[in-house]
Amino acid sequence: MHKRDALRSMAALAGWAGAASLAGLTLAGCTESKPSFNGVDITGADYARDFRLKDTSGRERTLADFRGKVVVLFFGYAQCPDVCPTTMAEMAEVKRKLGAEGERLQVVFVTVDPERDTPEVMKAYMEAFDPAFVALIPTPEELAAMAKDYKVYYKKVDGKTPTSYSMDHSAASYVYDPEGRLRLYARYGAGADAMLADVKALLAASAG
Repeated sequence: MHKRDALRSMAALAGWAGAASLAGLTLAGCTESKPSFNGVDITGADYARDFRLKDTSGRERTLADFRGKVVVLFFGYAQCPDVCPTTMAEMAEVKRKLGAEGERLQVVFVTVDPERDTPEVMKAYMEAFDPAFVALIPTPEELAAMAKDYKVYYKKVDGKTPTSYSMDHSAASYVYDPEGRLRLYARYGAGADAMLADVKALLAASAG
């Protein structure tokens, strides 16, 4: 009896170990299938979910206009000396490296300097990097509300003349997947290749 009981216990343990091993493989498979991003994964965040602002042609835009594309949204201004042109140049490089898939990337630039960034100024600024990039020009009231919702910072810094001021502002980008869901917070300085990998991952996940 004792010998049979021992054999039964060994068989039960073997079965449990096999099931645990299988479960482990299954879990490992699930973990491996989850995309790994360079940007901060903020999927499910309860802020920065949408906007409603006019572009350089006066057309009101929302995230729904860009459904089917990865949207990279950035806050800046045309007279920015470094962060803004660097970010836009990197995004133009990302789009170029995507090849045909570049049509599924939409860059959206929200000015934090609506006083100087007129539709004419912003249209020319976007065209310097990529004519398909979209600039949005909020009113001061719209900008304040959007900055609060998006948790971004901006502040006017006086210059030597009333019109030579600069703008301090947040330098990161928000990245949305092709379904319009907020997915990533991409910090400034990571470089074009890091953004390229993240955009590719989001496009691949959407295609799958």
